Amino acid sequence: MRPFTLNYTSPRGLSDAVTPYHFDPARQLNVLPDGRLAVSDPDLLLAVGTTTSTAGSATHFDD
Repeated sequence: MRPFTLNYTSPRGLSDAVTPYHFDPARQLNVLPDGRLAVSDPDLLLAVGTTTSTAGSATHFDD
C-alpha cells in the first residue's frame, strides 16, 4: 500500500510547459529574454500566476 502523502511529495516527471523566463543565478531572480525581471510583467503573472524558482527551494518566490 502506498502512503497517501507520497501522492503529493513524489515528482511526476518533467513538465512539457515552456516558460518565457529563465533563472539568472547572478541576480538570483527569474528574468525575461530582454533582461527585465519576470515579476515586472503583469501579463506573464496573469498567465502563470507566479514565477516560482526551483533554485534551492521549490517554495522560493521572486517577489
